[in-house]
Amino acid sequence: MTKTMDRHQLPNSRKRAKNAAPTSQARFRSGAAPTLAESEYEKLRDRIISMELLPGVAISETELAAQSGVSRTPVREAVLRLAREDLVEVAPKSGTFVARIPVSVLPEALIARRALEGVTAGAAAQYASRSQVLELYALLERQKEFADQGNFDGFHVSDEAFHQKIAEIGRLPGLWIMVQQVKIQIDRFRRLTLPEPGRMSMALAEHIDVVSAIESKEPESARQNMEIHLNGLQLHIKNVVDAHPDFFIHDADLNDLVNV
Repeated sequence: MTKTMDRHQLPNSRKRAKNAAPTSQARFRSGAAPTLAESEYEKLRDRIISMELLPGVAISETELAAQSGVSRTPVREAVLRLAREDLVEVAPKSGTFVARIPVSVLPEALIARRALEGVTAGAAAQYASRSQVLELYALLERQKEFADQGNFDGFHVSDEAFHQKIAEIGRLPGLWIMVQQVKIQIDRFRRLTLPEPGRMSMALAEHIDVVSAIESKEPESARQNMEIHLNGLQLHIKNVVDAHPDFFIHDADLNDLVNV
């Protein structure tokens, strides 16, 4: 007896697993343009994470609405969403401010990022094709150009592309989504490290070590080199906090954070 195929089921089609992570395209509702609130959220979030808006700076919803040519409602929704992510502080009777960075969250976020990206680097060493290795070297060349120019924003963007590409090569793009979720405060902190003399060159040298291991098909070496690279950020915590004390919430002993 011929089995009747459901009209909604295509031959050889595969359903997404129940617990599978959403794709990056699921950032907004599928097939829909971002709402005004979502657009305002993205713009304000980018300005905060890039440190264009420094911790402690007052935020005027009225001014933001005027700059974007929208009503205060979508801006208000964006601010409340950012407050839930600890990027904005809404103080009753005082105002709205860019949230300071809690020192205590940095070590745990760095530990999580090291673990996740160590896995993606090892997987990339296992699966990388020659053309994909060349893509990584092209990203490194771009980083060198930005470092030579002293272009911190360009270096940060190319650095993000580098780490994302490694996850894609390792066939673990979902882990990069997880990394982005845990490293929000790290990104703000990291922006403060880039102007340090030699910091961009050091990061670039560490990136080269990672790619070299990937090219050589050495998963364990790639994992270790990635962890060494990301561990370097932790060694900078005390110096950065001491240099910019007003940008941080001092809720942990700095001397206890270096060896976490």
